[in-house]
Amino acid sequence: MAAHSLSKLPTSTTALIPNHRTKPGLDSPPLTRNLRPDGLQKPWLGANSLSLQSSSLRVRTQEPKLRPFSATVCLSLPTANVEGVSFTEKVPKWSWRAIKSFAMGELEARKLKYATTGTEAILMGILIEGTSLAAKFLRANGITLFKVREETIKLLGKADMWFFSPEHPTLTEEAQRVLDWAVDKKLKSGDSGEITTSHLLLGIWYEVESPGHKILATLGFNEEKVKELESLKF
Repeated sequence: MAAHSLSKLPTSTTALIPNHRTKPGLDSPPLTRNLRPDGLQKPWLGANSLSLQSSSLRVRTQEPKLRPFSATVCLSLPTANVEGVSFTEKVPKWSWRAIKSFAMGELEARKLKYATTGTEAILMGILIEGTSLAAKFLRANGITLFKVREETIKLLGKADMWFFSPEHPTLTEEAQRVLDWAVDKKLKSGDSGEITTSHLLLGIWYEVESPGHKILATLGFNEEKVKELESLKF
């Protein structure tokens, strides 16, 4: 009797699972198609298959199109009207080392939290730039950036730690005269070359009441060194 009852049980486990596929219109696609996300079965992908050709990734791999812009490069320094220079006369250009030295001087003034860019800042800028004839001449005579910065703080003191310098600290009157002297010196020389950092250094020295001159004198710079620098071709 037991054997007769067991013979009536289904011989396959599939018989225990409801067969919804037998209903008309509900035939499901093969398993391989069910595993594909519905978002990829769009007509615009083509043939119900995901193609990873380079053309489909072209938008991602292309270089971003940058908006054209005009680069502005500072080719001069803020100088006043120099005596003897007419509007038609060609003013000599500053060398890129002189321009960089001036920019580094402004940055050093900001680091020290000074409200202005003085002759001491220009002197430090020359040493920070480091590759010019003037910078090498200073280092050869024992005048380094560390010593100049130390003497600057001794002479001018430390600024308020909560003070924030402007992006371009205003030039002091002494610093402005240094730039004007450098242009005037180059014009009177009759040379067609550029205004260099050596002109800046000499301009600082001849501005005898400036902090830059006092710092140079304290560190051993004198008239003998000036004559030696002037004898060099710059």
